[in-house]
Amino acid sequence: MTRAQLIAALIAVVVALVVLELVRRRRLSEDFSLLWVLATLGATLLAFWGGLLTGITHALGAKYESSTIFFFGILFVLVVLIYYAVKLTALIQEVRRLAQEAALLRLQVEEKVGDDAAARPGRSA
Repeated sequence: MTRAQLIAALIAVVVALVVLELVRRRRLSEDFSLLWVLATLGATLLAFWGGLLTGITHALGAKYESSTIFFFGILFVLVVLIYYAVKLTALIQEVRRLAQEAALLRLQVEEKVGDDAAARPGRSA
């Protein structure tokens, strides 16, 4: 095992433990953790199977293996950004719907209070 593989393995273990701890404390939901676990497994696979990284590097037409690693890093960040954008869009739509519902409920309450005040004896509207 080379020094680089040892460092990669250590980083993969640390990331996996952090993700599991965040899920355990309910600071990270399970659907997000799956993305991180898959990324950690992919990085571990590339770290320990040197021939795989070399083969992918040649298949992509890259000159250096580090270029391939950066490529997959950027690809991972892109996937995470798209995933967060989809989640954020859903949350924005939900907030908009809830705000509209709250406004309608407030209007109904105000109308009810106005009707009750007008119906009380001794009060003029």
